[in-house]
Amino acid sequence: MPQLNDLSRSLVTLEQDATLIAVIEMGQSSWLVAGIVPGVERQPLKKLAVDEAALLKLLHRWRKEAEEAGHRITRITVGFEAGRDGFWLARWLRARDIEVHVIHASSVAVSREHRRAKTDRLDTELLKRAFLGWLRGERDHCKMVAIPTINDEDAKRPNRERESLVGEQSRIINRIKATLARLGIRGFNPKLKKAAERLEGLRTPEGEPVPPNTLSELHRDMERRRLVRDQIRQIESARLDRLEHAPGEGVHAMVRLLARVMGIGVETADMLVQEVLSRNLRDRRAVARYAGLTGSPDESGKKRREKGLARSGNPRVRRGMIQLAWRFLMFQKDSALAQWFRARTEKNARGSCKTMIVALARKLLIALWRLVREGVVPDGVILRPAQ
Repeated sequence: MPQLNDLSRSLVTLEQDATLIAVIEMGQSSWLVAGIVPGVERQPLKKLAVDEAALLKLLHRWRKEAEEAGHRITRITVGFEAGRDGFWLARWLRARDIEVHVIHASSVAVSREHRRAKTDRLDTELLKRAFLGWLRGERDHCKMVAIPTINDEDAKRPNRERESLVGEQSRIINRIKATLARLGIRGFNPKLKKAAERLEGLRTPEGEPVPPNTLSELHRDMERRRLVRDQIRQIESARLDRLEHAPGEGVHAMVRLLARVMGIGVETADMLVQEVLSRNLRDRRAVARYAGLTGSPDESGKKRREKGLARSGNPRVRRGMIQLAWRFLMFQKDSALAQWFRARTEKNARGSCKTMIVALARKLLIALWRLVREGVVPDGVILRPAQ
C-alpha cells in the first residue's frame, strides 16, 4: 500500500482532458515555460522574464484556450527542477491554488551519448516526459522534492551559517600561518587571546622584525578572525537562548533529547534535527538514503562490485554522521552498536574500519531517528540526566 508521503509517484488519478500541465526551465535571467493544453494540438512554449505574475497570467491564458476548445480545466499542475531559486515560487503558486511539484534534478533521465545536444527547449521536453509519467502514477519515473515552509528553511540558516563561518575561521588561521612560514617563523598560534599583541615581537631567523606590509596584513587577518569568532559565538548563544526559553516548542524537544546522548553536543544535535530528523521521512531506508549513506552497487552479468557511497543525499548529514560515529565509539563503548562494530573489525581492523564506520553511521542515524520519533533508546546507550 503506498505511503502518504511517497514522492516517487503521484497518488492522484490523472484526467488528462481536464488537466493543464506546465513545466518550467528556470534560468537566472529568464524562464522557459512549456505546456500541455487539452484541446490544443500544438504544445505551447513561452519564454518569460523572471516574473511570477507573468507566469500566473500565462497559465490562466492557456486555461482559457483549453476551455474555448471545449475542455473544462479542473486541475492546473506545474513542475520544475529544484535549483538555485529554491522553493519560493512553489509556495507562491500554491497560495494561488496552483498545484506545484518540485522535481529532483538527478532523477530526470537524460541521454547517455558522449556529446548530447542540450538546450532549454530540449530540457523542457525531458521535463514534460518525466513529469507526465509521474502524474500518471508510474513508480520511480522521477522523484519529487518535499516543499518546505519558509519557517522550515529559516530554521536551517543558523547551523549552516555557523558551518560557513567555522570554515572561514580555519582559512584565516591557515593563511596567517602560511604568511609567517614564508618568513621562517613557526610555532605562532593565532588562536591565543594575546596573539595580535605578539605580532610586533616576532622575529625572522635573521633576527629581523616582520616587514611592515606583511605586519599590516597579519593585523587585518587577526581582526577578521576576531569578527568571525564573535559571530560564531552570537549564533551559539542565540541557539542556547531559544532552547532555554522554549524547550518544548517545535523541534526544540528533539534537540534537547538528542543532546542527552553522551558524545552528542548541542551543535550536532541541532544540525541532525534541522537537516534530517524533523523531516517526515517514510521509513528507515528513506532516512539512510537522504543522508547519502547507502551503497551504489554495480552489477551486470558476472560483474559484481560496490562503487561506494551514493552521495546523493545531504552532504552535511553525511559528514556529521561519519564524524559522530567515531565519537560514538569513544563515549558509548558498551552500547550494542559499538560492540557490533568491534565484532566485525577486530579480525581485520586495518582493512575494514573505513567501510564499517559508514555502516555504523547509517545504523546510528536510524537509531537516533527512532529515538526522537518513538522514544526508543538504543541498547546500551548512556543518556545524560534530564535538565
